[in-house]
Amino acid sequence: MELHSAFWVIFVIIVSVMLYIDLYVTDHSDEERSLKKSAVWSCIWIGVALSFNAALYLFYDEFDHVKSMEFLTCYLIEKSLSVDNLFVFIMIFQALNIKSINQPHILKWGILGAIVFRVIFIVLGVGIITRFEWTMYIFGLILFYAAFKMLKDALSKEEQVFDLEKNRIIQFINKRFKIDTAYTGRRFFTKVDGKIALTPLFVALIMIESADLVFAIDSIPAVLAISQDTFIVITSNVMAILGLRALYFVLAGMLGMFKYLKHGVALILFFVGVKMVIMPLDYKIPVSISLSVIFVTLTLAIVLSVIQLKRDQGKDIA
Repeated sequence: MELHSAFWVIFVIIVSVMLYIDLYVTDHSDEERSLKKSAVWSCIWIGVALSFNAALYLFYDEFDHVKSMEFLTCYLIEKSLSVDNLFVFIMIFQALNIKSINQPHILKWGILGAIVFRVIFIVLGVGIITRFEWTMYIFGLILFYAAFKMLKDALSKEEQVFDLEKNRIIQFINKRFKIDTAYTGRRFFTKVDGKIALTPLFVALIMIESADLVFAIDSIPAVLAISQDTFIVITSNVMAILGLRALYFVLAGMLGMFKYLKHGVALILFFVGVKMVIMPLDYKIPVSISLSVIFVTLTLAIVLSVIQLKRDQGKDIA
């Protein structure tokens, strides 16, 4: 078996085992997810991804290490962008009054759906760029718009809220299906007057999947600006996505701690947008520089957020 195929097999085995543990074994629990337990699982997922990255570094491309750096860069981009998407999930759950104990069940199916759609988008994206190089300019413009929108949201002093009444997906569902708003269990469907009805959990699942599809429009071009290797892009994306359920409950317990993270992610989107636009012009930014820029930007965003948090806490005490 050649090395490339062997790493595909290793990746599938790792993902299958971790999926079984995280989405089946730990899902059969009637207890709410604690911050400590979620933090431990989040660290485990990050450790698995970094271990896979180390294997790539040592065995997959032992001479120039470009592929391992591409994997780590794509992983960091996807992970940082996912954080912003998770805040949207939090708003959806709050708007629909989904209990904390039911949220892991929804996220399980949401993540599985995200993996399927993400792989499809990546394969299509790589195929489009390979055949039509000019589409890189379009992807670059998408990234510039995403960066502008994210920075605008970050600088806005208005609190972001999820308006159910104005949401088009909610309006579409309300017109065509019966929703049992009084349902408090963990099923997606129930019966009202002998007829099948949707539960708030199913509505939340649809909202999360639709939010992830919109999110993929930003994230896929971002990682394709780093690498067009299907293996690297798929493995890094899936590794980043699989740990989102644990990371969600960490963020839910630490709301408000990362004030400047969105600013940092906006800068990263702008940077990879520039990288994408100049690629057809034969101006390529080395992956080592891309990795350094992204790592430093995220680190500064987190450090500044912690400093600001301590300042705010000091003001409250005073």
